[in-house]
Amino acid sequence: MKIGIDARFYGPPGKGLGRYTQKLISSLEKIDKQNEYFILLRRENWHEYKPSYKNFQKVLADYRWYTLKEQILLPLKLYSLHLDLMHFTHFNVPMLYFGKFIVTIHDLILTKYPTERATTLGPLLYSIKHFSYQRVIKMAVKRARKIIAVSEHTKQDIMAHFKVPAEKIRVTHEAVDAPTEVQAGFAGKLEALGIHGAYLLYVGNVYPHKNIEGLLKAFSLLVTRHRDLKLVLVGKDDYFFSRIKDLVKTMNLQDQVVFTGYVDDNLLATLYRQASVFVFPSFYEGFGLPPLEALSYGVPVVSSNSSCLPEILGDAVIYFDPHNINDMAAKISRLLMDKQKAKELVQNGYRRLQLFSWQKMARLTLDLYSSLLLN
Repeated sequence: MKIGIDARFYGPPGKGLGRYTQKLISSLEKIDKQNEYFILLRRENWHEYKPSYKNFQKVLADYRWYTLKEQILLPLKLYSLHLDLMHFTHFNVPMLYFGKFIVTIHDLILTKYPTERATTLGPLLYSIKHFSYQRVIKMAVKRARKIIAVSEHTKQDIMAHFKVPAEKIRVTHEAVDAPTEVQAGFAGKLEALGIHGAYLLYVGNVYPHKNIEGLLKAFSLLVTRHRDLKLVLVGKDDYFFSRIKDLVKTMNLQDQVVFTGYVDDNLLATLYRQASVFVFPSFYEGFGLPPLEALSYGVPVVSSNSSCLPEILGDAVIYFDPHNINDMAAKISRLLMDKQKAKELVQNGYRRLQLFSWQKMARLTLDLYSSLLLN
C-alpha cells in the first residue's frame, strides 16, 4: 500500500512538530518493510531526511504552510502519487484534498487561547488568519477518517470543541530521546554565559500561553529569599523573547535572568544537568515535552497543573496553580530547600519515562494505518 506523510515540518525548523514528524518516520522505518512511503518535504529540510530503506522515498512539496499554494498545489501533488492513505502531521489539511487521510492534532492552543498578543500581525490580518485557521481545522477534523491526538487531554478538547465521537480519535503519546552525554569542557561554557551557582531552568518558546510573565513575577518573589538564584531561559531569539527581555528590564532583573538564545544539544545537556530546578509554568499544552526531557536528565521539576500536564507527568513533579504567583514561588522554593523531596521526584521521573517511547507511538500509528487500509 502507498502511504504519504506530510513531513514539511520535518527536523529542527519545525520545532515540536518537526521532532514528532522526524521520530514518527524514523521509527516507522524500523518496523514496516511492507508498505511504500512517500515523505513530502520542502527545500529547506530536503537534506535533513535520508531514507534508510527502499520502501521510503522523498517527494519535493515546497509549499509553505498556511498559504494558497498549500491549499491548491499540494492536493495536485498528492493526487499525482495515487496514495492509498495520507497522514497530515498537523491540522493544515488542504480543503481541496479528498483522498483518504488521517490527521494529527497536537493541541487546540489557537482555539483555547486566541489572542493578538500571540502574533506579530495587526488586528485585521490576525482576525483573517484566525478565521482561516478555524475553518481549516474544522474541515480537517470533520473529513479525516481518523484523528491522532498526542494526549488524552487533547482528545477530550477535540471531542468537546468539534463534537467528534471518541471512537474517531486515537491517542498516541509522544516521547523523549535518551539524554545526551555531557562532553568535557561544556561546563565552562556556562561561566561564559554568566551562569554559576544555583539556577532555575526553562526551555522552550515564550508565547503568551507559556506564562513566562508569571514565572518572572514568581522569580522576583523568590530572589528576596534566594538572593544568589538565577533564572535561565533557553530558546531561539524572536519577537516574543524580545518582549520578555523588555519585561526583565522593567522588573530590574537583568542581573538574575540569563537568556542563552539557541543552544546546541551538548550545551543544552549541560544546562539540564547543572540546573537546580526545571520550571514549566504553561497555561496550556498538548503534550509537554520539555518537563519530560528535564526528568530524563535527572532534574527535579516544578510544573503547572493545567491541561495535559498531570496526565503526562504523574507523580514525578510538584504542581502549582499557574494563575497563582505566590503558589508558584512557594512550590519552587520548597523544592530548592527540600533535597530529599527532589531526589524522590527524580526517581519517580525515571519510572515515569518508561511509559513513553517513540517506538510505541509508531506502532500504534502503523496499526491505525493498517486498519484503514483494510477498509
